[in-house]
Formats: sequence, C-alpha cells, structure tokens
Amino acid sequence: MEQERLQKIIARAGFASRREAEVMIRDGRITVNGRIVTELGTKADPSSDHVKVDGKLITRPETHRYILLYKPKEVMTTVEDPQGRPTVIDLVRGIKERIYPVGRLDYHSEGLVLLTNDGELAFRVSHPTHGSVKTYHVKVRGIPEERMVDKLRRGITLEGKRTLPCDIERIKTTGRNDEEGNSWFEVRLREGRTQQIRKMYQAIGHPVSKLKRVAIGPLSDPKLTPGVWRELTKSEVKLLASGKEPQPRQRRTTKPPQPRKKTSTAKKAKPSASKSTRRTAKQPQRKPRTTATRRG
Repeated sequence: MEQERLQKIIARAGFASRREAEVMIRDGRITVNGRIVTELGTKADPSSDHVKVDGKLITRPETHRYILLYKPKEVMTTVEDPQGRPTVIDLVRGIKERIYPVGRLDYHSEGLVLLTNDGELAFRVSHPTHGSVKTYHVKVRGIPEERMVDKLRRGITLEGKRTLPCDIERIKTTGRNDEEGNSWFEVRLREGRTQQIRKMYQAIGHPVSKLKRVAIGPLSDPKLTPGVWRELTKSEVKLLASGKEPQPRQRRTTKPPQPRKKTSTAKKAKPSASKSTRRTAKQPQRKPRTTATRRG
C-alpha cells in the first residue's frame, strides 16, 4: 500500500478531522513505529506502519456515522470541556463509534451541529474558504441602517483580519420606528471564526441578542428541537459530500420601518378572554436539557 500523509490516515480512521490531526502532529501526540513525529509532511503506510494517537494504535477505520444535532444554548461544541460544562457529546447517547463535532457553534448560540467520525467529510465541510455555507437566523438590538449592513456583506476587519463577503437578508423588524425594536436577519457565511457574527454586528453598534444555525450546506431540519438528534440519510451524506449549496434567496430592497398611525382615542370594547388567550399566558422558561433525545 502507498504511503499517505499522517493527517489523512488519522482522519480516515475517525480520530479527528484533518485540520485537528495537524494540530495533534505539531503537539507531538502522534508516533510512527514508536517515534514521535511533529512534521506535517510526514508519511506512513497504514498497512505496515504502527501509527498511534495518544498511545492508541490506529487500526482499520470505524464504520462512519453522521449525526445531526440541534444544540441547545449553554452547551459546548467540543468533545470534552475542562470546566465540566455539558458538551454535544454528552447529548448523543448510544453511539459506540468515536465521533466529534464538525466546526464550532458558540456556548450561547443554538442550532444545528454535525457530528461524525468521517475525517474527509469533516474537512470538506469545515474548511474556512472552501467548506459548506452555514446559514444563521440572527436577532439584533435596534434596526441597523442598510448601508451598515452592506458593509458587513462586503466584509469588515475584525481583530486585524478582514472577513470574507457574505449574504445577509433582512427577515423582519419590530417596533414603531427606527429608534425602537429589534431586527432579524438571515446570514450565510462560509468561514467560521470564533463568535464571528456576534463580533460583526457588535462592530456596527447592534449587538446580537439571539443566534441560531438553521442549515449546514444543503442540510436543514426545522423539525429538530433543542437536544434532539438524528442520523443523516445516505442521500443527505452524498449531498453534503458533493459540496452542493442551496441557492441563496434573491435579496430584495428593504424599506425602513414606517411609523405607525396613531389609533383613535375612542374607547374600544375589550374582547372577552377566551380559552386560547388564557393558554398563551407567559409560561416559566425551561432550562435546556443536558441529555438529548434521538428522533426516529
């Protein structure tokens, strides 16, 4: 069998994505035939060489698993957390294979996360410039001017590095005029820096109050709720591997919210309370569960 780069061997065996494997190599966590390797260009023959990750011998690749999870708020998108906070791995029960999350979704955000042990697919999905487009629904404070949103679309400089151009569609706004209310946006971006969307809107003076990821490339599932997960179908895996992306919605020119007309001062009869009205009384919020439910 031909020699291959170590990061590719590690990724195919399901230990980590290719990018994570490169970090492992630099950190001296990989050995080949008992010798620690730290050079990224090192190659090995998986059929004859003994390659170990943290002392564990890489054998034949595990069966690939592909999990789509709706991550609740206040859950870490990591395999383990030094501070003991719940992780996405804690939410997925009954999976024997060693899976890991692909990409990041910050602690205070919610939405779809892909977990797998297919390193090749993970690399394809998470690559910062060639990976899958991720779609988010974002609620921000206030009503940003369209020219400021255009700046975000073109890219802005964050921490000394310019963001890539992205698609932003205004979904709706609330409030009576430009001075009140909040705004919802759909944001589609390919790169995934730490808390990137939050920092983008903070930079234009409209901090994010809610953020959820609703799609990873062509994958979405509006039926999934916080803490619930399911396995991808074969067709979904194939679609994700193909790199195909859904067509972005055609952006329409959004007029700024207009002030509402004042209602008449005449007294209006109050509608009698109905059963449906009583049922919509504010209920106490439930804390997110730390164990997930498998759907289907």
